[in-house]
Amino acid sequence: MKLYTSVGPNPQCVLLFAALRNIDLEKVKVDLRGGENRQAEYLKVNPAGQLPALILEDGSLITEITAICEYLDEITSGDSLIGETAEERAQTRRWTRWVDLNICEPLANGFRFSEGLPLFENRMRCLPEAADGLKACAQDKLAFLNEQMANRMYLAGEKLTLADILLYSFLSFGANVGQPMNPDHGNISAWFERVKSRLEQ
Repeated sequence: MKLYTSVGPNPQCVLLFAALRNIDLEKVKVDLRGGENRQAEYLKVNPAGQLPALILEDGSLITEITAICEYLDEITSGDSLIGETAEERAQTRRWTRWVDLNICEPLANGFRFSEGLPLFENRMRCLPEAADGLKACAQDKLAFLNEQMANRMYLAGEKLTLADILLYSFLSFGANVGQPMNPDHGNISAWFERVKSRLEQ
């Protein structure tokens, strides 16, 4: 298998997931900042021009964080990061989707439409007037999540899952692009340190 990767939270999430599952992938770095992902050679790999992209041994393409991670999880023995039971998998998928829609997407677009505008304005439709509102939406949902995390170790319960890796990747990214974590969110801060310690093992 070959993973096309680059800077940014999306590839970071898959790389962290693979590392935790002890999966060794051949990696091909794509220059996102230089626009290599929008050039003809990479568009032959992934016509959408997005990263990461996983190419299987038979040449099949898998894109999107959740799809790549679930595939890797299913083909690898050992402790699953999606869940061992139907309920565990449902909770992981529930929180992965919630985090993606409510925090990751507005956080990322808030960056693309403001600090990241020079990089993205010629690659996609950008709405600079929406940037502040999107950033605020992400913060609103983080405030809600902070309350939900009062009695939980990880997002989906007592086990670290894909949902945690996804949110950790985007909050780490946000802290470096003008969207730092709110220090008043004590439960989120404690959760972040727990995840960080697991990822640094």
